[in-house]
Amino acid sequence: MLSHDLVHILACPACKGAVTPLEEENALLCPPCGLKFPVREGIPVMLVDEAEKLGDQGPGTGDRETGI
Repeated sequence: MLSHDLVHILACPACKGAVTPLEEENALLCPPCGLKFPVREGIPVMLVDEAEKLGDQGPGTGDRETGI
């Protein structure tokens, strides 16, 4: 589980918006972008290429030009 203080300072790399923890999935969600960033071994992986676009089947499926 990530600390509240850490989640508070993290931002989506695509839109710079706030992220929300999804503890049951061990991930962080950016609601405006619809990107879900994995948390591996307690470390948030805040890379657009590693994020899963909600509704997509795999990581890094967003538009490479816009980053979303």
